[in-house]
Amino acid sequence: MSRRRTPLLLAAALLSVGLAGCSAAAPTVRPAAPPEPPRATVPAPRVPAGTAPAKPFAVGVRQLKLNRDGSRPLPVTLWYPARGEAGGAAERGATVAAGRFPVVMFSHGLSGRPDDYRELLTRWAAAGFVVAAPTFPHTTRGADGNVLDVLNQPADVSYALDKVLALDGKAGDPLRGRLATDRVAAAGHSAGGVTTIGLFTAGRDKRLDAGVVFAGTALGVGTAFAGAAAPQLFVHGEADEVVDYAAGKAVYDAVPWPKAMLSLPKGDHGRALLTDGTALRVISDTTAEFLRWTLYGDEAARKRLPQEAARNDIATLDDHL
Repeated sequence: MSRRRTPLLLAAALLSVGLAGCSAAAPTVRPAAPPEPPRATVPAPRVPAGTAPAKPFAVGVRQLKLNRDGSRPLPVTLWYPARGEAGGAAERGATVAAGRFPVVMFSHGLSGRPDDYRELLTRWAAAGFVVAAPTFPHTTRGADGNVLDVLNQPADVSYALDKVLALDGKAGDPLRGRLATDRVAAAGHSAGGVTTIGLFTAGRDKRLDAGVVFAGTALGVGTAFAGAAAPQLFVHGEADEVVDYAAGKAVYDAVPWPKAMLSLPKGDHGRALLTDGTALRVISDTTAEFLRWTLYGDEAARKRLPQEAARNDIATLDDHL
């Protein structure tokens, strides 16, 4: 066995223990915290200063049928800003709103599906983002549940991003001319959080300008953050029964770029992401302000972010943005 393969197999074995069930109780993950890295001096975001849309949009939804290498089916759910009255349910095939919108790639948790997170993701779309959420072939609900396949998912996301961004130039596609292809973020929950971290470490996708990690850990993907500075927002419940809060905090501490961590003292593994409620409103509004700042360059959104995080006294914000 090669020396390079041995650490990979060890990481995969640890991953299988640590993420056994994103949607239910499982052994907690408690890695040793790495030393605090030097504070980043690179300003963020990378995009030019701008202004995010001031009013919410209606939301449309559609599906893309993708398959990486012919053996990894990756259906992608797209939520996007649409014409019409804001506030209703997402409308399938609705006409895309006028403008150019940044893209957010979202990765679901183990035994999850993109639609499980529609309350959160449609709020992002209403705020002016095209949200693309792949359904992974082995970790979605009803699949074989092979948790080791999480290590293949960063490449899945990059492949799906290729195809999503290509729609901006595809004749006849509803999103033609509607994507800000140079403004992209990645986000994900639990196993999807591992996937997201991997997109900034071993599987660094240079197109990504920012990341949002919900209840994530670095098992299998490491903390060797690489490439240009990309601000990161971590969201983690301190009572997380699956991925211990300390595991998420250890990854956060290792980020060398502008960063913040939204901590929920009474928060669990992330059920607040799945249903409407006070916690989801705080999380969705805080993350939306982060995305407005990092992808639209909206400095006013950056200034509002601490206020949103403090609303209703259910979370605290460690802010190094």
